[in-house]
Amino acid sequence: MPKVARFAVLLVGVIVVGAVLWWSFARRESASELILYGNVDLRQVELPFNGSERVAQVLAQEGDRVKQGQVLARLETSRLAPQVAKAEADLAAQQQAVDRLHHGNRPEEIAQARANVDAASADAENARAQYARLRSLSESSSGRAVSRQDFDAAKAALDTAEARLAVNRKALALELAGPRKEDVAQGEAQLRADQAQFALLQQQFQDAELKAPLDAVVRSRIVEPGEISSPQKSAFTLAIVDPKWVRAYVSETDLGSVHEGMGAAVTADAFRGRAFQGWIGFISPVAEFTPKNVETTELRSSLVYEVRVFVRDPGNELRLGMPATVHVALKPGPGGAPASARASSAGRGGA
Repeated sequence: MPKVARFAVLLVGVIVVGAVLWWSFARRESASELILYGNVDLRQVELPFNGSERVAQVLAQEGDRVKQGQVLARLETSRLAPQVAKAEADLAAQQQAVDRLHHGNRPEEIAQARANVDAASADAENARAQYARLRSLSESSSGRAVSRQDFDAAKAALDTAEARLAVNRKALALELAGPRKEDVAQGEAQLRADQAQFALLQQQFQDAELKAPLDAVVRSRIVEPGEISSPQKSAFTLAIVDPKWVRAYVSETDLGSVHEGMGAAVTADAFRGRAFQGWIGFISPVAEFTPKNVETTELRSSLVYEVRVFVRDPGNELRLGMPATVHVALKPGPGGAPASARASSAGRGGA
């Protein structure tokens, strides 16, 4: 081949390669939108009863919108209610016992103890005088005037009266001292135990009503009246529709173009001509291989990063698992800030 022809072929090749590189560079520089593909995702709650009892009522159906605290189902309480009543009565009785220990003895009880001491003292004084008279007679020259039996009886009466006086004095001292601190501590400990038992039974009684932990939509109703509930068996499956997001994946080459807070528009084949506004709320810090269920219109890197694009769906139209397309605006707007980021910030402020 002549040199001129080879030069011409080489020149054409250089021009073609240069044109391809220029077109690729110009296309990347002029790109104003990043398109991601993913699926609608949301959180779900498996909601079981916190006890084992027969189901009395089921008040929610699939598709119902429920509010936080709304009763979804009830258990029978015919056996639990008497236990709660007994625990409440035991608690009241123990509370009165502790109050009595703290208040101490009544003035009337102390006065009674003093009167008992006075009576015992008088009996002891009388027995002492009787014994002294018999002893004086027995020691006289005519000791035969007092029999040994009468003398011993007088001595025994004196000892008994003095012992009774000592017992009544001790009883008065106990009345004045009041209850022991150990008795008070024991009573208070028993009171706390009764309070804990009553609180436990009250909580079990409240758990007989299965309430929604947050605003959600009933996705599955699993129990029916008459069944036996179990903490290991879900009664309902709740779908949390706010927040709702699209789980998408961005390639490593496009990772530098996105960040948290950027605005985005979400479209779905089921809603042609409509776009749901949202924003990028999370970008995974860990790379992973491209999932098989993610398809794009152009070749991507094998390593991708998960992106959660939160979307506003007040009508709850986007369904779990629905394929969706995410459009992220990249071209800077006036002032140098990305237009998508400003739109996202404005949207979140009004949400």
